[in-house]
Amino acid sequence: MDLRSTIHSTLSADQSTRQQAELALKHAEQQQGYILELLNLIEAEQDHGVRLATAVLLKNRVSRAWPTENPINQPIPDPDRKPFRDRLLPVLANSPHAIRAQLVAILQTILQNDFPKKWPEFMNITIQLLNEQNANSVFAGLQCLLAVCRTYRFMAGQERANLDNVVEVAFPGILAIGGRLVDDTSAEGAEMLRIVVKCYKHAVYYELPKPLQTHQATVDWCTLFLRIITKEPPEHALAEDADDREQNHWWKSRKWAYANLNRLFVRYGNPNGLSADSKKDYEGFAKNFITNFAPEILKGYLTEIEKWVGGNHWLSKPSLSYTLIFLEECVKPAATWENLKPHLDNLIKHLVFPVLCQNDEELEMFTDDPSEYLHRKLNYYEESSSPDMAATNFLIALTKSRKSQTFAVLSYVNEVVTRYESAPDEQKIPREKEGALRMIGSLSTVILGKKSPIADQVEYFFVRHVFPEFQSPHGFLRARACNTLEKFEQLDFKDPNNLLLIYSNILKCMADQELPVRVMASLALQPLIRHEVIRNAMEQNIPQIMHQLLKLANEVDVDALANVMEDFVEVFSEQLTPFAVALSEQLRDTYLRIVRDLLEKNDAKGANGDVPEYGEYLDDKSIAALGVLQTIGTLILTLDATTDVLMHLETILMPVIQVTLQNKLYDLYNEVFEIIDSCTFASKQISDSMWQAFELMHKTFKEGAELYLEDMLPALNNFVSYGKERLLQHPPYLAAMVGMVEDIFHDPKVGGVDRICGCRLAEALMLHLPGGPMNPYLSKFIELAMQKLLEQKNPVKSLKIHLLEMVVNAIYYNPSLALAFLEQNGWTNKFFSMWFGSIELFRRVHDKKLCIASISALLTIRAEDVPPSVQTGWPRLLTGATYMFKTLPAAEKHREEANKADNDGDYNDDLYGSDEEAEDWTEEETVGNQQWGGVNASEVEDTTKGDIKDESQAYLDFLSEEAKKFGALADDDDDSVMDEDNFFESPLDKFDPYGAFRISMTNLQQTQPQLYQSLIGVLEQNDREFLERTLQYQPPPPQPAQQ
Repeated sequence: MDLRSTIHSTLSADQSTRQQAELALKHAEQQQGYILELLNLIEAEQDHGVRLATAVLLKNRVSRAWPTENPINQPIPDPDRKPFRDRLLPVLANSPHAIRAQLVAILQTILQNDFPKKWPEFMNITIQLLNEQNANSVFAGLQCLLAVCRTYRFMAGQERANLDNVVEVAFPGILAIGGRLVDDTSAEGAEMLRIVVKCYKHAVYYELPKPLQTHQATVDWCTLFLRIITKEPPEHALAEDADDREQNHWWKSRKWAYANLNRLFVRYGNPNGLSADSKKDYEGFAKNFITNFAPEILKGYLTEIEKWVGGNHWLSKPSLSYTLIFLEECVKPAATWENLKPHLDNLIKHLVFPVLCQNDEELEMFTDDPSEYLHRKLNYYEESSSPDMAATNFLIALTKSRKSQTFAVLSYVNEVVTRYESAPDEQKIPREKEGALRMIGSLSTVILGKKSPIADQVEYFFVRHVFPEFQSPHGFLRARACNTLEKFEQLDFKDPNNLLLIYSNILKCMADQELPVRVMASLALQPLIRHEVIRNAMEQNIPQIMHQLLKLANEVDVDALANVMEDFVEVFSEQLTPFAVALSEQLRDTYLRIVRDLLEKNDAKGANGDVPEYGEYLDDKSIAALGVLQTIGTLILTLDATTDVLMHLETILMPVIQVTLQNKLYDLYNEVFEIIDSCTFASKQISDSMWQAFELMHKTFKEGAELYLEDMLPALNNFVSYGKERLLQHPPYLAAMVGMVEDIFHDPKVGGVDRICGCRLAEALMLHLPGGPMNPYLSKFIELAMQKLLEQKNPVKSLKIHLLEMVVNAIYYNPSLALAFLEQNGWTNKFFSMWFGSIELFRRVHDKKLCIASISALLTIRAEDVPPSVQTGWPRLLTGATYMFKTLPAAEKHREEANKADNDGDYNDDLYGSDEEAEDWTEEETVGNQQWGGVNASEVEDTTKGDIKDESQAYLDFLSEEAKKFGALADDDDDSVMDEDNFFESPLDKFDPYGAFRISMTNLQQTQPQLYQSLIGVLEQNDREFLERTLQYQPPPPQPAQQ
């Protein structure tokens, strides 16, 4: 085959020619020498199109077939690997930019699999390239070094030990290269400088290599980064368009220089921020850094900000963000706080405030692209690195840690809003007022904190400065007024008339012509539910409000809107019941529209050949769809609907279930299974629609959704519990259920929790279908459980109990059949030894009742039918029963207390409470600080001295310690898996263990007196007396459930 001609044919406009060529290449790639031929072609080819196509072909082949573990395609033959490695770097060094980009990706794949063991000479070649005198070779050497550093980026401990050697050998050289490149004004020099800085970034990302911890190395690298940051940008970096500027390699170099300095400080250079585990490695470095380096870095950052404030110096968004992040880190340590504090007044006025004010681009977006505007303003987790979010985080950290600075911030806010209020209309600057309201909104948890000296002034501020903006001619100010109200959701208004005025204005804003105003008003409506006067007013027009919310949800994908709807459904279920059908239809249509958009988006990505990264599908549409599903589930459970209405709802919601499961939208599976669970549980019967849903669930399970059995289980339990007649009438459904149990036991991908779910499904089938229909499957259940019990030396405790109970259930279901199968496989004695050897682990009421039921069933077997292997140990049945009856009352009491604890939760607090925790004020912080308006920031005394404890790090340390404890206890298992489940219903709930045991013992005494005496005779005197009392005990009738 002429390889060049075949690759050239893949570029043909004729589809048939292309397909034939691609098929020929697919066949050729299996042959030895294929990748070497491709490399020859890349080196010699003159046609750029063919050369690039060859490079892409080679990259795809290597990425799929170089890994020896789980390769996607037939692995590359071993004889090709070393020659290919030997030739790759020389070809890379002499290739043009577009080709080199493909070869670097190939290099990355090989390094991840082969370096250093299979390619020990790689670093020597890289150093040679870096030491060459021509720029092309140095550029290639930098790319090779960056590929190595990327390989080690997320490795820790011994995995990255070799990186220290790489850093020691290569970093002094690239430091010198970087020093020369700072003075280079060419675009090529900027790109190489970016690679130097990124090598450092990847090397220090997860751990700080020892060679970079020395004082001199820190001096040298920090000096380089500060030179990059403070250097005047070259001409080629000053494109007219701001976005184009940020893509320039020089600005990217500056961005990563900021990032590296921040990383050194935030992760390694702040003693208070070090985790308990990190202190042993970095405490010395941190003390040195915060004393000798952080103040100088801060000085460099402030110099850049001063130039930016002057108006003649442009800074990119990342530059502003990293500066604000560094300032935030400077707040808590005393060493940096003393350097930061004198600049705060200017920083708040001339950096933080301007960054928080809307810029021209945002104001234009508000009108021209309101959906994108909302996406940026509300999806803060995606915009966490934007300058305005960094400014907000800085303000929050400042006022939480140094509370007296709250007055300095509020003083400036007061200055801005008062100036706006008093200015003539033509001189008002709306974006400044909006920025001031955003600023005060970000401080809501501090201002409303416990013992706050200024909380009682907020209502007056609202009346004077927020209420007027509900009527503002500027839409973005109306939206900010709504958002400010939402931020102060925990504010207790003293004047109920103010609440009613707020409610009236929010309803008007919900009908606003501007989409962002309508959304912000809807989100502000949610926290108002907690006020009784507003709740009462809402009752009059809840259907209209829900209609508006649904209409809004169809205009824009904002997941928070679903949370609002869910709360309204829960609080106003009585008022919404008459509209349940219409509401469900609207929710269904909203969901189907979002999913349709989501599928189209994903199809477009696939058509372009894009492979989504992990988590990429969880975008705003996925999250919005998730919210709608949760609202549907809440609607079903909270509505006081009749059976007919519920069945109608099931029919309406079937398209929701179908589109989710048929399109394998895994992120939405849990909520869909919850909807099926809610429908079947609420109606206590299984409609034809829900049996269709079961067929879809089973098909989904068989097509790769085995790991979702835990999410499916509540709904499957309902199908067994409320659909037993159909299961008996339609054997394929029953076989499907049993098949799911078998599959989960045989699937190598699943873990213990999934197999526990298989045990519970098997148990549900045996308990709900008595009388014989499960007889054909008992042997299979016993076999599955016993094989797992015998093959695992130290099974997790909770899994062991469920496996034992799978066999115990089979014995209860049909003791003769179960014993015969155990005996046939030589398992009888082994099983009884495991069961009674673990008797103390059966702690729940359910476990004890099941054991008593099974023992009672075993006592019905005639003496001659007792398997020989367990005849000598048969009297242990009564020992086990005695233990279960002795411990049953304590288990019942424990369950009763758990029920009481669940029912005693304060519903209103849970429903109307805030997720935000108020910040406590100390006595020192409140003394002398009872003012707000008119406070001069320079007169505010700083009452917090010294370092401020880093609570977030303390929390991470706590989690780390808990993880260690959990790891130490992993082999012994977590008892929480076996806690009482107050929402779990079982036929054993109505089982009377005393009556069942009494019947079995009476029958045994009457029909087999000799066996009865032999069993009783083995018991100790006190156990015999206890058993006699148990046989006479009459339990009190069950109390009706508390409503």
